[in-house]
Amino acid sequence: MPTARVRRPAWLSARSTDAKLAIAIIGCSLLATLPLARRFLPLSPGLVTSGWIWQLLTYQFVSFYALGVLFDALIVWQIGTALESSWGTRRTLGLTLGIPAIAWALTVVICAFLLHIDTIFSGAEVLASTVWVAYGLAHGRSQISFWGFPISGNLFAGIGVLFVVLNGAFSGWLGVLPDALAVAITIGYLRLGSPRNLLLRFQSWRFRRQLKARSTHLKLIVKDRNTRDDSDRYLH
Repeated sequence: MPTARVRRPAWLSARSTDAKLAIAIIGCSLLATLPLARRFLPLSPGLVTSGWIWQLLTYQFVSFYALGVLFDALIVWQIGTALESSWGTRRTLGLTLGIPAIAWALTVVICAFLLHIDTIFSGAEVLASTVWVAYGLAHGRSQISFWGFPISGNLFAGIGVLFVVLNGAFSGWLGVLPDALAVAITIGYLRLGSPRNLLLRFQSWRFRRQLKARSTHLKLIVKDRNTRDDSDRYLH
């Protein structure tokens, strides 16, 4: 008699893109323990302005703490895989890598040109927070499971924001600057839409204004009493 196969959850599969990202977090974090790699992989605003732009990507896979490596990898693996199953690989990858990169570019501008400070940042927690908040907002008011308890997607996203706030309150706000920027960009993207959607909304609003402006000079022509119903007098 053939044995029944136990179906594993989708997030346990190592074939998904986010599973590979989780493996990259573990690998790059281990490499960052080496003195030479610790200079190349994490993000330093001063080095980025000097031409080390690859750090905008490599920092996303680095965490300086063992628990951070574990939890960030698990969040990206489990939640990211669930997000990928509903969004598709292309959109999920664009969000998980694109938003943290934009957040770090803004962090470089703020630190290098506004605050005039240089420090080293790790970014695995930024990647994890982006995936967490995006997954919650994608479900909105729908119910999802959080440690076995049913909660709304919006509340799930709020918990992710709370993690960032607590981390900033206890560890310093400068350290969570890229994390806060990434969460803000994620909320804006999922609530307001992509830049393309914003452009389409602006063009639609502009078109409606033009139609309204053109209609202000139109006048209502009252039909003459002596005009027959089948007359084409008012056809213009």
